[in-house]
Amino acid sequence: MAFHMQIDWQQEYGNRWRILAAILIGGIMGPIDASVVNIAFPTIASAFHVQPSTVGWVSMAYLLALSSLLLSFGRLGDMFGFKRLYINGLLLFTISSIACGAAPNLGALVAFRAIQAIGAGMTMATAPAIITAVFPPAERGRALGMNGMSVALGLALGPSLGGLLVSSLGWRSIFYINVPVGLIACILSQNLIPDVKTGKVSHSFDWPGSLLAALSLTSLLVFVSRGQAMGWSWPVLFVGGTAVVSGISFIYAEKSRPEPMLDLSLFNNRIFSTANVAALLNFMTQYVVVFSTPFLLQRALDFPAARAGIVMTAFPLTVLLIAPIAGILSDRIGHRIPAFLGSSLCTLAALALVSINTGARGFDIAWRLSLFGLGTGLFQSPNNSAVMGSVPRDRLGTAGGVLATTRNVGMVAGIAIAGAIFAWRESLQVATGREIPFLIAIKNAYLAAGVLSGLATITCLVLFTARMRSKPL
Repeated sequence: MAFHMQIDWQQEYGNRWRILAAILIGGIMGPIDASVVNIAFPTIASAFHVQPSTVGWVSMAYLLALSSLLLSFGRLGDMFGFKRLYINGLLLFTISSIACGAAPNLGALVAFRAIQAIGAGMTMATAPAIITAVFPPAERGRALGMNGMSVALGLALGPSLGGLLVSSLGWRSIFYINVPVGLIACILSQNLIPDVKTGKVSHSFDWPGSLLAALSLTSLLVFVSRGQAMGWSWPVLFVGGTAVVSGISFIYAEKSRPEPMLDLSLFNNRIFSTANVAALLNFMTQYVVVFSTPFLLQRALDFPAARAGIVMTAFPLTVLLIAPIAGILSDRIGHRIPAFLGSSLCTLAALALVSINTGARGFDIAWRLSLFGLGTGLFQSPNNSAVMGSVPRDRLGTAGGVLATTRNVGMVAGIAIAGAIFAWRESLQVATGREIPFLIAIKNAYLAAGVLSGLATITCLVLFTARMRSKPL
């Protein structure tokens, strides 16, 4: 049953659009940092004299630390206030960015990236909760849409900004660039973000639940992301078993605690559970496409890296334009129709990518990626609004943590699915002894993306029949 309290939005949060601006400035650092680091991998590998597979741990450490702690940070935000956690996250992210830039070796860089992820997790888990808390339902979709817009903008800026910084100032500059942005975001957030009151919550943190959740999610992500590369050997299977056992233990532990880290009763709300499943499938779809398309452009179609990067920006730039519009639309007509329409367009776009052939031009891929961006932008803002608007006010942080965790697990799973399809193509080539066009594997990956998006679209249909069990926030 959702917690409901009467709020005079204009009196309590009359400066809410300035609050949103402060959050957007802080929130854009994470997406920029993620895409900038990927561009710098070859340079970092050369600087530290390591193999590409080894330098991949710069991202893997970040992703594992981030995903395993999001639920805990969401709960801590509910307990101690979103402002405190959000600003501390900005400070930690900024300080650790300095440490990353000064890292003397790859091991230190990996360790500092994990610390950086802790700061990013604090902001990612609390930002949607702050936005939901300070905006009335009639404006919430637009605000969350603008938050999605800042993420898309960061992803779009990352490759070009990273290439410029690495070529002109060296790879360390991609971390130092976070410092001025982080300091500005900290100052604005301290002055603008209010101490949001979400209701009476016991200050008893569920340490066993937090540790079990971190163990389960970390094991799951290692199993999914590294299983194929390690040949599904017994250590990988042991990690997978650890994920299952710790996950089941986590569920039983949370059911028995009076103040659990994750309130499992939230999943009794059909809107909350269905929208999170749809988000998981959508992010899996996205990252199958995002992972596969550079290979399509550079290996199958022989595009230069610079040209491939320009084509790839068609996706985030379209999301950048559509996300706030989708938020406004969901405020006016509800989240169900935009989310369903967006997921349907993602499915069509993924299937359209299957038809690409060896004579394709940049425009042929770009319009398909733009269609995929149109669907993603239409889906995400309304779906996020559905998740955050369906929970009790004293569980906004928990809901934000669940949503962010769903996003990260979907990213890893999507990349793992695409990687598994490529590995299957290579094993088939070895088994048959004949050359198999690489384009076939890429088309199979796009087909898998279409199936995943189709499942997300079917899941969205459930939202048409779901009803709020109580008044919205």
